[in-house]
Amino acid sequence: MIKKEILIGFFTGIFANSIGIILYILLFSELSITETLKAAQQNNFLGSLIALGAILNLIIFFLFLKQNKPYRARGVLLATLIAAVCIAISKFS
Repeated sequence: MIKKEILIGFFTGIFANSIGIILYILLFSELSITETLKAAQQNNFLGSLIALGAILNLIIFFLFLKQNKPYRARGVLLATLIAAVCIAISKFS
């Protein structure tokens, strides 16, 4: 039961991060989504894009805490930590 709740939170966090990246691109980029992602990878700001997408995880995290679902909040936190590792890898490679 606990593992299921953490997995739900994890996949919610990954989904929220992806939606955050897409929303940021749609609102602030003049290029298409794929062109923006390619340009971000070539110009070494893909990590910044992932970090901006992770802002939605903050909202989801506190929403789960307010609903008294701490294991789902842990899953969102885990997804955010994985995003941080991806950011670190993109910055140092």
